[in-house]
Amino acid sequence: MRICATCAVEFDEPVPDVCPICEDERQWMPAEGQIWTSIDELAGNGQRLTVHEVEPDMLGIRADPGLGIGQLMTATRTSAGVVLWDPTGYADEATADRIRQHGEVIAIATSHPHMYGVQLEWSSLLGDVPVLACAADREWLGRKDDRIEFWSGEHRVADDYVLHQVGGHFVGSAVAHWAAGAEGRGVLLVGDTVFPNPDRRTISFQRSYPNRLPLSGAVVDRITTALEGLDFDRVYGNFGNCIERDARQVLRASADRHIGWVRGDFDHLT
Repeated sequence: MRICATCAVEFDEPVPDVCPICEDERQWMPAEGQIWTSIDELAGNGQRLTVHEVEPDMLGIRADPGLGIGQLMTATRTSAGVVLWDPTGYADEATADRIRQHGEVIAIATSHPHMYGVQLEWSSLLGDVPVLACAADREWLGRKDDRIEFWSGEHRVADDYVLHQVGGHFVGSAVAHWAAGAEGRGVLLVGDTVFPNPDRRTISFQRSYPNRLPLSGAVVDRITTALEGLDFDRVYGNFGNCIERDARQVLRASADRHIGWVRGDFDHLT
């Protein structure tokens, strides 16, 4: 198994000449070209993982130094056990032990292919738990394995933790709805499906975030309407970015703003 150094997604050997995830218009390839690495090489270079509490029953795990896209993996204690979301591109036994102290892991899930990380490596460390992948994005998987379970539309991992496919950034882009989060008001873990902005008051919608490709107004309205059907008050992106309260109202207001801009309503300001 090898890991793309740019996106930190795992691939079976022999690896392709170029990582298809990074070659795609939503990602990027560094000027020096394709670089492959491995768990052992990363460990030898001092790679480590840090763990902190995001909120009660949810841990955040991040690679230090930053690795690949740099997502924050979450380990959420649900009514049925712990679910990992958007796994990092590096895994080690010490962090797996720390996660097990949080509770028995029942599944690993991802928002979209940029966040696959070393999901099967995590599965191996945590007792070969299932890896849940949206069927619409199966072409982007770098490894084949019987532990990968495909789902579409909606998938209930626990009574209080449900995956929803809403598309947009990728056809299979998904969110995790954790009903018990935010003191029972509900949490959405959104990956890049929608993106809490640095101002902590608005949300963005993009086909490509690094390459600044927007989604159409129709797609943004479709995604927002689907998410408005869920009960939530808080939204976490995959980099520690967060809308703390009133996130459902923020989502709709941000969608209306985006739709207005792409429709030309604000051209007089330009």
